[in-house]
Amino acid sequence: MSAPKAVLFDIDGTLVDSNYLHVDAWHQAFQALGVDVPAWRIHRSIGQDAGELLTSLVGERDEEWIGRAKDLHSENYKTLAPRLRLLPEARQLLERLDAGGITVVLATSAPQEELDILLELIDSDTVIHATTNADDVDVAKPSPDIVQVALERAGVEPHEAVFVGDSEWDITAASSAGVRSFGVLTGGIAGDLLMQAGAERVFADASDFVERLGELGWTA
Repeated sequence: MSAPKAVLFDIDGTLVDSNYLHVDAWHQAFQALGVDVPAWRIHRSIGQDAGELLTSLVGERDEEWIGRAKDLHSENYKTLAPRLRLLPEARQLLERLDAGGITVVLATSAPQEELDILLELIDSDTVIHATTNADDVDVAKPSPDIVQVALERAGVEPHEAVFVGDSEWDITAASSAGVRSFGVLTGGIAGDLLMQAGAERVFADASDFVERLGELGWTA
C-alpha cells in the first residue's frame, strides 16, 4: 500500500484514552435528569453526533432537555478531564508520519473547549497541520461532514487520505466521504465490528501502528 498524502485522525479513543470518561460523563448526566441508561449502551454510542447519541439512547426529547443533557455531559467531562491520558506512542505516531512527509490532520467534532484540553495533552502542535471541531459542521459522525472538512484542510482528495478511528461511526463517516480507513481497538470496540463497518486494517493501538509503519511501506 502506497503512503497516503494525509492521515486524518479521530482523537477521542484513538489518540487519547477518553471514551470511558465520556461514558461516565453521559451516565451522570442521565442520572441527574432521572433517566436510567446502562453504561454499556452509552459506550456503544460514543463517537457519534451528540444529538443522534441522545435519540438512540433516550428517544425523542425537546430542545430544552437535549440542551440540558449536553451541558451536563460537558460539565461532568471537564471534572473528569484530569484523568485523561495520551495513549501509548500516540505522539510518536504523529511525529513519524510528519517526518515521512505525510500531512497530519486531527478530525474531531469535539467542542473547542474539549479540543483545547486534548491538544494540550497531545502536545504535538509542530506536526499537526490542522484540526477540526464542533463549529465546523452541523452534524457530527457518522455523517461524513467532518471528514470532508478535514480533507479540505489537508488539501487532498479522498483517495489520497486515510482516516484512523476507534468506532464504527468513524469508519462509516470515512467511507461515506470516500476515504479508506484504519481502526484501532483503544476505544473498546471489537476489531471484527470495525472491519465489518469498512476498516481496511485494525491496529491494537498507536504503538502497534508505529511498529507496522514499515510493513505498510509508509516510512523508510
